[in-house]
Amino acid sequence: MKDILRRHQILREEIVNILNKQVQIEAQSAANYLAMAAWCDVRGYDNSAEFYFKQSDEERKHQLKLFHYLADMECDAISPAIEEPQHEFTTLRSVFERALEMEIAVTDAIHNVVRECRKHGDIATEEFMRWYVQEQIEEEYVARRCLELFDVLGEDKIALGMFEERVLGIEYEGD
Repeated sequence: MKDILRRHQILREEIVNILNKQVQIEAQSAANYLAMAAWCDVRGYDNSAEFYFKQSDEERKHQLKLFHYLADMECDAISPAIEEPQHEFTTLRSVFERALEMEIAVTDAIHNVVRECRKHGDIATEEFMRWYVQEQIEEEYVARRCLELFDVLGEDKIALGMFEERVLGIEYEGD
């Protein structure tokens, strides 16, 4: 039936390719956050571990949302291979610094998808990606706020305890 209704792929090949790349990026982020959660958990940073377990789940949901969009548009959604995530970190702060670096890279990738949509006049996919643009504003904000806590509190044992008390309460304050 689908063959009768559609004689061509709904999305351009360039859009399919860049969306599949974004699926891979989201999958990689989920794996990276899971590794960060494990590192935090083993070292007794329970709230930071919980924070990263939640982040990993969220990234997986982002991946699936893209995957379903591709499938709904009758395109080949590709289950991606990912690289081995980083498992070792020197300090709790270095974990949060890596998270911010990752979020900035994801933001750049999302913006590239939007630029590609504009280049090809794909208004529907650009509109779909609007949610991701907004989500990245939140993700970067939270990552930056976490690092600001280190700047305010420091990194001695008492400060790390105070950080642990606050990390799960950090939320985006925008609309």
